[in-house]
Amino acid sequence: MFIKLTRSGSHTYAQLVESFRDENGKPRQRTVASIGRVDETDGAVDSLLKGLLRARGKPTDLAVTPQVEFKSALALGDVWALDQLWKELGFDGLARVFRKARYITPVEHALRVMVFNRLCDPESKLGVLRWLETVSVPEVDTASLTHQQLLRSMDALMDHQEAVDDVVAGLLRPLIDQDLSLVFYDLTTIRASGLTEQSDDVRRYGMAKSGLIERQFMLGVVQTAEGLPIYHEVFDGNQAESPTLLPTLKKVLARFAHIKRLIVVADRGLLSLDNVDELRKVMLPNGQALEFILAVPGRRYGEFAQILKNFKAGLLMQKRKWSMRPAGTNCVW
Repeated sequence: MFIKLTRSGSHTYAQLVESFRDENGKPRQRTVASIGRVDETDGAVDSLLKGLLRARGKPTDLAVTPQVEFKSALALGDVWALDQLWKELGFDGLARVFRKARYITPVEHALRVMVFNRLCDPESKLGVLRWLETVSVPEVDTASLTHQQLLRSMDALMDHQEAVDDVVAGLLRPLIDQDLSLVFYDLTTIRASGLTEQSDDVRRYGMAKSGLIERQFMLGVVQTAEGLPIYHEVFDGNQAESPTLLPTLKKVLARFAHIKRLIVVADRGLLSLDNVDELRKVMLPNGQALEFILAVPGRRYGEFAQILKNFKAGLLMQKRKWSMRPAGTNCVW
């Protein structure tokens, strides 16, 4: 059966029609019932439609226009690639740190989405929540994340920084060449807004790279020759640069004790007579001496002329001893 519309003058009628075959097998149609005029408001057709809708449990208001809602598709290309890289590098292992500390909320998930946002579309913490509405992050219940959880996750990261650093160091060790590791160390100043000061606040007034006194904090980074950052530390904004060199190197050596040879490269801001003397005393865990390259400002060359002269003389003496050794004798210098 089907509905057939027929016209009579200016009116259109709906009829319930049945298809069948006669005794000769030819297809025929017969009208089972005439429902009523289609163009008549609240007529027989509308009454039948309302009855059918009521039987289905649907709204019977025929005047309501169906609403169509359009939604944008969620982006997943860059986020899913980052998620796979996150897992392959082993950063999902950070979840164990916070489970051991008995955190109820998924801190690692909150940190993961903030890192992904920083790489894809940097935003504030509230901006991260808006960004999450446009992307699909695997295995993360983004709908349940709140602004408060993001802030508390940052606090958890700082409260357990040592444990987190140990996990990250374990992931980085296989990526660092143990036979010859050339690392670069440098500091930069980052300007901070605001006027209030607290006793434990790293934002201090100090000399900025621009040559002006700014409210700032300092960021020190150690990275490999390939550009891989392996250690960082935040210092007070009024911290002098040169005293940070040795403590930072000792932490790097303790964290990456498998390195057999280490050459440190630093700029002239980290150069001091004390640093040169102390650097020559630093030994690697395997007994190898630390090697270093420090830039010397032209105006201060006279201060280091004698040190460099003695250093060069020592190298020449070692080279002379090496050349005088019998053939086939191993010599390391």
